[in-house]
Amino acid sequence: MNRTSFLHNSMLRVLAFLFAVSNLSGTTISAQDELPATPKRDGVKPRNVVFVLTDDHRYDAMGFMGHPFLETPHLDSLASNGVHLKNAFVTTSLCSPSRASILTGLYTHKHRVIDNNRNVPDGTLFFPQYLQRAGYSTAFIGKWHMGGHHDDPRPGFDHWISFRGQGNYLPPGPNYTLNFNGKRVKQKGYITDELTDYAVEWLQAQQNSDKPFFLYLSHKAVHSNFTPAERHENRYADADLSFLPRGKDISAEKDAPRWVRDQRNSWHGIDFSYHSDKGLDYLYRRYCESLLAVDDSVGRVLDQLKKMGIHDETLVIYMGDNGFMWGEHGLIDKRVSYEASIRVPMMMQCPELYEGGKVVEKVIGNIDIGPTIMHAAGIETPKYMDGRSFLELPNHPEMDWRDYFLYVYYWEKNFPQSPTQFALRGDRFKYITYYGLWDVDELYDLKSDPGEINNLINNAEYQSVAKEMEERLYQMLGDAGGMDIPMNQPAGKSMNLRWREKGGEEAADFPQSIVVDEPTNKQAK
Repeated sequence: MNRTSFLHNSMLRVLAFLFAVSNLSGTTISAQDELPATPKRDGVKPRNVVFVLTDDHRYDAMGFMGHPFLETPHLDSLASNGVHLKNAFVTTSLCSPSRASILTGLYTHKHRVIDNNRNVPDGTLFFPQYLQRAGYSTAFIGKWHMGGHHDDPRPGFDHWISFRGQGNYLPPGPNYTLNFNGKRVKQKGYITDELTDYAVEWLQAQQNSDKPFFLYLSHKAVHSNFTPAERHENRYADADLSFLPRGKDISAEKDAPRWVRDQRNSWHGIDFSYHSDKGLDYLYRRYCESLLAVDDSVGRVLDQLKKMGIHDETLVIYMGDNGFMWGEHGLIDKRVSYEASIRVPMMMQCPELYEGGKVVEKVIGNIDIGPTIMHAAGIETPKYMDGRSFLELPNHPEMDWRDYFLYVYYWEKNFPQSPTQFALRGDRFKYITYYGLWDVDELYDLKSDPGEINNLINNAEYQSVAKEMEERLYQMLGDAGGMDIPMNQPAGKSMNLRWREKGGEEAADFPQSIVVDEPTNKQAK
């Protein structure tokens, strides 16, 4: 590490310490007094913003993406009336780390929310705090999930409705409650609809306000256990699912990592999904049916904006907090570095800003959400944030933009199937490396091999690409402590079972490239 990097990292640690100390007394950081100065953007009139976040919604699970049966007319309309950011990714494909990156504009190794059990460090700054200081009314409605021990209101929001941890699609008992601005209120029914009710009510209350507003609507759906609304139950019971991949092309001969092939028979594999015998098809049908209420929710929010006469001037952004595997590489769920896991749906519309039907090809990250919304509010991005505003990108595709996006995932003892991994995703190539694992790294040409089937890491023709991406990845990780592996004390039961009936007593073969026919060391003495 050079002297400049050392000083930079030391300053960041000092700032983090000072923020933490400021909160030890039990007070929260004041958006008015303690935030770093952020200049206003010249010529930008602050506009209303609605941000809708869903859980586990993969990038192609929408009608306009060519899905064979899924009906999402309102999500489709965001793309047809606005912009589809088709290459949107998350820093970590896991609920809490992704949500922390959205709210802070920071990579995971900087905000330190590395799994679903870690609370947000004291003193962490959230971009809505800057909006408050700029005169916005702000509301958070839905799933927070960065630490599950309480659902108290967090800094940056004037209006707060949330629940502990993952929450529940339906109230688990007559006394189950949500947190409504610090008070306990009963959950009345299906959570997707109920959160939308609260969102529409809050929007209605802004009708006569002279302040711009920011609404953060954060759905529980479509997280497992997948539970559709009663009106959507069994909608796709007879749908043909032959299009789902089953990981048949993933093999040792193609240098697929051993841990991936072993994971087929695990909590996150298609042979033993969630340690049940329900199977891939059953789960996928429930997933799709659960998404229908989310589409209804988006439609109701857009309709409310129209009723208020502010539809065309309001910026609406929709995204998923992480992707989801449905049979790719023989897996379900997320966490891993493959495209279906780290790529998310992202659309935005604002008819005053964008013509409909625009498509952005550039690689966008969840770290870019905060800077983009701050831009719409007329606020410059704080220098400490890793993200950048993409607000002008649809109308100026020639803008200078990032070459690579960094992905990290840190091993969790309660889900031991997936190792610590780091990936670098570019326009054409993806490089994946692992920590503490006897296996093979990965390199894929995403243009010729979008399914990430043929691992090129040991292909002689691609050695220069692999080396260049390895060096770039560690350069990016080295910024502000990323070379230090953050750890948590394990929490929760370890989901480490295998099913004997599906070959659970046998381990996968080693990748072909690391198996030799004769000794390689001829100099041993």
